[in-house]
Formats: sequence, C-alpha cells, structure tokens
Amino acid sequence: MRIGVPLETQAYETRVAATPETVKKFITSGHTVVIQSGAGTASSQPDSAYEAVGAKIGSASDALGAELVLKVRAPNSNELAQMQNNAVLLGMLDPFDNANNAAMAAKGITAFALEAAPRTTRAQSLDVLSSQANIAGYKAVMVAANEYQRFMPMLMTAAGTVKAARILILGAGVAGLQAIATAKRLGAVIEASDVRPAAKEQIESLGAKFVDVPYETDEEREIAKGVGGYARPMPASWMQRQAALVAERAKQADIVIATALIPGRKAPTLLHAETVQQMKPGSVVVDLAAGKGENGAGNCPLTETDKVVIKHGVKLVGYTNLASMVSADASALYARNLMDFMKLIINPEAQLAIPTDDDIVTACLMCQSGQVIRQNA
Repeated sequence: MRIGVPLETQAYETRVAATPETVKKFITSGHTVVIQSGAGTASSQPDSAYEAVGAKIGSASDALGAELVLKVRAPNSNELAQMQNNAVLLGMLDPFDNANNAAMAAKGITAFALEAAPRTTRAQSLDVLSSQANIAGYKAVMVAANEYQRFMPMLMTAAGTVKAARILILGAGVAGLQAIATAKRLGAVIEASDVRPAAKEQIESLGAKFVDVPYETDEEREIAKGVGGYARPMPASWMQRQAALVAERAKQADIVIATALIPGRKAPTLLHAETVQQMKPGSVVVDLAAGKGENGAGNCPLTETDKVVIKHGVKLVGYTNLASMVSADASALYARNLMDFMKLIINPEAQLAIPTDDDIVTACLMCQSGQVIRQNA
C-alpha cells in the first residue's frame, strides 16, 4: 500500500504520526511511504532521516492522497478535500465528534479512531490514550516545577532548611500515576485522589498518600468501579463530599495537578473557584482537562484554555496538549501504536484486509463505505 504521513496543522500540535523507525518497517513489509516535507521537523525528525530509510518526501497533497493516511489529529475540511474517496485513515480522530465522523463518511473514508480501542491486555500495545497520557502526566509535573517559584525537594543548606513542595493530584489514571511517580522522583510530598477504589493501592505503591472519600451507599461504590478501565460520573452527594475534602487538601498544597477526564463527557469540576481563592499565594494548578470542562474550562472553572493565568494569587496552567511538549518521544510512542494497529488490518501480502470479527478493529471503526458506524448520543 501507499502510506502517507502529512504535517499536522492543528495549533500547538508538534507530533508526527510516523517516525523513521516505523517507516523503515513499513517499507521492509512492502509498502511505499510518502512524508510531507517538514512533517517530522518539530519532533526532531528531519526529512533526511526519512529519506535515509527509503521514504519519499512530497507535498501535503502527496501525503494526504495516499491509500492509507496516518495522522495525529482528525483532518480539517481542507485536508479532507485532498484525500482519496476510498482512503483509509488512522489517528486520534475524536470518536465522540459526530460532525467529524459525518464529514469523513461523506468523503467515503474508512476511518479508525484509536482512542476508542478497548482497555484490554491485547490492545495495550496500540493504546494511544495511555501512551500519550503517560507523557502528559510527566510533563505536567515538569511544567508545575517550572511555574512554581520554590524548590520541589526538601533541602538542608547553610542558609537554612527549605521544605519540600506539597502536591495534590486529582485523578489517578495513567496521567495521574505518572505525575505521582515523577513528583516523587523530584522529592515532593504527594497526596492523590480518585473515585475508583482500585486506585488506592496504585497510588500508595508509588509513594503518595490516598485522599479517601468514603462511599455511603452500595450504588456509589458500584459506580466508582468504573467501566472498561474508565471512571464514571459519580452521584452529586459523593461529588459534594469530595469537593469538601479536596478543598481542605488544596489549601495546604503548593501544587495541584488535575487529570480527571471521562470519555464522551465534560470534564468534572474538582477544584472549585472558591477553593482556589483559599489556596496559598504562589501556588500552581496544572489542569490537564483544560478545554474539556464547562464553558471551555477544565477540572477548575478558572482555567483558561492554552493560557497561564494568575487568579487570586494562584497560577493556573491550561495547556491542552502537554504530550506535544515532549514531541520526540510522544511521536515515537504514538507511531508504534499506529504500527501495531495496522497489523490488525493489513495482511502479510501488504494489502488491506479489515476483519469484521476483531473487537479492537470494530471498536475503533468510525465510518466505512459512506456510512457512520459510530453515532454518539
């Protein structure tokens, strides 16, 4: 097959969907690969690195006009216009965007959104959410350390002792757990909260203290278990108790890192404006849910999308694409995710062969033959 890798055009997106490592394997398997000139530059992958492994360097229309197109983000209208009517598209296409799914279907594209892959052992190697969230959790701590005007670890110096930073992490999914591990390496004192009971052991195993919000009913406990590895929206009574406890812990924290997201829903509000008002001057909030909460905020309503703002003496960081701030490694991991998914839809003869009985493939299939396969309420 002819595989195309275009330059990503979305704002703040510096990742690329294929690296010389994966391109070399594609070519060895019998495919031809065309890379849009400059597609990997922001990820420290110059055109010469792709040419060295046998790829062709071309224009945007060359890459988008391929039989199989690999992207990081969903194509915009201009990019869709340059794609073949029967092309196959792989990427992080936002499976809950019905308008985007309809636009791709109208073009006749067979589109696979890898974010929709099930959270199963077999799908781990192509789990783009995990690979990119892992990087985002790491970078969130690095950004917080940069914005925080004090040391992270405790230091004993001739001029006196400096206390370790206290960090509160809200949400212990992949990003939250990596944030805990990274902050621990930097010597911070860490507390973390999550709705899922299973998260307690994971949090404590990484050296953080679990902020426990007790369940008052069997219904709360059942909902808290989540589904498919993801958290579910909790009842209002539990959210109120969590908000009160988070407020108390946030007042004592120097840094809050909020990571709570629920697929297909608005990000929950975990750090209320009133809580921010009571935080210590100079504190830092890094909101990984920025842009996905109510009114474009995040887990905190004071967060502003892709901005760093100071409100009530607290610095709020609302970057929406932290993984792109570590674009070389983020691209390397993402490219391997795509390559592993391709093994499911391409046969040993290097031809497209989409299995209809594969749970991973069917979960990721958004549209085919002009029809939207996945329609969200």
